[in-house]
Amino acid sequence: HGASGTSASMKPFVDGLATRGIDATAIDLPKRKAEDAVPAFHLVVPDGPEVAVGGHSYGGRVASLAAAEPDAPYRALILFSYPLHPPGAPEPTDARIAHWPAIRCPVLLLSGESDPFAKIEWLRAAVPRLADAELVTYPRLGHTLKPVMADVLDRVAAFLMVRG
Repeated sequence: HGASGTSASMKPFVDGLATRGIDATAIDLPKRKAEDAVPAFHLVVPDGPEVAVGGHSYGGRVASLAAAEPDAPYRALILFSYPLHPPGAPEPTDARIAHWPAIRCPVLLLSGESDPFAKIEWLRAAVPRLADAELVTYPRLGHTLKPVMADVLDRVAAFLMVRG
């Protein structure tokens, strides 16, 4: 979930993935710096090469930090509306992507092209820092993917079947 959300705010994602044959679980993360939330993430997220991780905004950032750890066993990482920079300060934030080169699993990023947390040009420029990544963008969308949820979840399901 995002910094202002909870596991309940991820229900449309969980339910939609279930209808596509993907067992998903939403977790609650503590409201603190993403790096400080990684231990809490590990307490509830199972390890294993069959596990894909991800999340929306802050939750995706926490999952990406976990996926960048040297012994990360995840099969894939799904990032919904990754928070590349703070809103109102659309400058590349290297600290928010410094860990990306260490991520070894395939990554799917889905983002609105008008997201105030990820200026699209800088997001496109950052994606090559990931070893194996695909970026899907949606014109006229901001920091939510709900208006295109069916397409988002279809793409996640296809990605996990082919690459994850």
